[in-house]
Amino acid sequence: MLVINGIYKIFNVGTINEKVALSNLSLTLKEGDFVTLIGGNGAGKSTLLNCVAGVHPIDMGAIIIGGTDVTKLPEYKRAGVIGRVFQDPMMGTAANMGIEENLALAFRRGHFRSLKWGITHKERELYKVLLAHLGLGLESRLSDKVGLLSGGQRQALTLLMATLQKPKLLLLDEHTAALDPKTAEKVLQLSDQLVSENNLTTLMVTHNMRHAIEYGNRLIMMHEGRIILDISGEEKQKLTVEDLLKRFGKVSGEEFADDRALLA
Repeated sequence: MLVINGIYKIFNVGTINEKVALSNLSLTLKEGDFVTLIGGNGAGKSTLLNCVAGVHPIDMGAIIIGGTDVTKLPEYKRAGVIGRVFQDPMMGTAANMGIEENLALAFRRGHFRSLKWGITHKERELYKVLLAHLGLGLESRLSDKVGLLSGGQRQALTLLMATLQKPKLLLLDEHTAALDPKTAEKVLQLSDQLVSENNLTTLMVTHNMRHAIEYGNRLIMMHEGRIILDISGEEKQKLTVEDLLKRFGKVSGEEFADDRALLA
């Protein structure tokens, strides 16, 4: 579902601030893969997601989604096949619009839009069912402005919106980092549930090693713009945080020095 062939991304080329963010990186995700992506600060995790989404054009290589080469396509043309949830709960939704209006925008994404306006009774009933599935009581608040929701409620809604049209690829960019631990666990469980139920091919960036190990069927670790570990199957199921730190040190020749990840 996702094929990344030898991509490079270099910022500030030819200046004293030149930074190689991604270096000859290749990665393949099969349909239904749920891959967690972890690494220290500056490892290239978010840059990778931004390159896949089309936010940053790559300098070399190719990106293929669902058999289509999207390397030269801008972000808005990739949006029809990609769902994305950001770290900031304020992104991905329109705060001044109601819950049902936000869902309607997501529901119509990629469809022909006529001058006809309004949400049908059939759509409204569908939204109620989907929201009830989240277990947050939002199904009885369809007309509430999204800006009135808590961070966790808003992130859960954004997650639902991102998966409503069953995208070919779902990108989760540290989508629980701004939430308190209890809420973060709830949103992660919802993420896992939606990914599993819809068989979504998913790439999730996280700073939390425990989450990277606990969720998904495959774990990838990045360092200095490269993939240095790719762990899946029974090997991943038996993995511990201590094992992961040891492996990182062995492969990179360095100690893992991201305090945020270690404290998490």
